[in-house]
Amino acid sequence: MLGVGESDEEVLQTMKDLRSAGVDIVTLGQYMRPTKRHMKVHEYVTPEKFKHWEQVGNELGFLYTASGPLVRSSYKAGEFFISEILRKRSAAAAANAAKKENQNLRDIAATIATEERKKAIEDKI
Repeated sequence: MLGVGESDEEVLQTMKDLRSAGVDIVTLGQYMRPTKRHMKVHEYVTPEKFKHWEQVGNELGFLYTASGPLVRSSYKAGEFFISEILRKRSAAAAANAAKKENQNLRDIAATIATEERKKAIEDKI
């Protein structure tokens, strides 16, 4: 939870520590004071700052970073985790399929060119 008096350096170091510990999902949300008996909100974090932390999380290699004022630790984390992994796998599979198809087309073109050269040589003989 953000907005309890943490510095940017503390948030960044915590995210780095989580990543080096093998954590794949991180959620960052705004601390909201549940009752007057609880700690006061030190700062309301801007949507731009939450977006910044989401980008940092992605750059650090988290599989999923949920970052926003209303995000909570249970904020559809499992659903997002699975959908993000599936999206990345699907994109990788599509890229690999396209790469294989391009290689197949190059192989076919090379075979045709070789056959045409052989025929041209045979025609000259």
